Amino acid sequence: MASLQTVMLTAVLSCFIFGITYVLSAKKEDCEVCVTVVEKFSHTLADDVKSDPKKIEKEFKKFCKATKSKENRFCYYLGGLEESATGILGELSKPLSWSMPADKVCEKLKKKDSQICDLRYDKTIDLKTVDLKKLKVRDLRKILSDWDETCEGCIEKTDFIKRIEELKPQYMHNEL
Repeated sequence: MASLQTVMLTAVLSCFIFGITYVLSAKKEDCEVCVTVVEKFSHTLADDVKSDPKKIEKEFKKFCKATKSKENRFCYYLGGLEESATGILGELSKPLSWSMPADKVCEKLKKKDSQICDLRYDKTIDLKTVDLKKLKVRDLRKILSDWDETCEGCIEKTDFIKRIEELKPQYMHNEL
């Protein structure tokens, strides 16, 4: 009877520990830039590199040279860029050399630097369907910035909307 209780207790504890691990693991939506970059990077690795942490670090530095925006910031945090102030590349390369999944790698990275999972991709705005009046000024500025345009003298939200409406035919002609 005692062994049945031990087995049951072990099963309950195992389920509890698995549940806690599942809840605490870095899901893609919680750590989207990290998981995306680690997955993308790991798919670029040749078979002869995958098991050597030093080679993985070297390849990651090459990979980072072509990154932009949030992915570049992720590379900066890990030490994959020349201008990076610190480096925790070992926390990426060792788990990858063990074939650890991207979400688990990001979970380990988050423990070293919480900023890693704070990175989020910018939401894309569908200009064909969006009501510009419902957007924030920050989003309106981003639209103009993406077009490499400015809004001289714009103060009010309506000024930004007017400028976007003026430029829309020029930048949306292929999509309309």
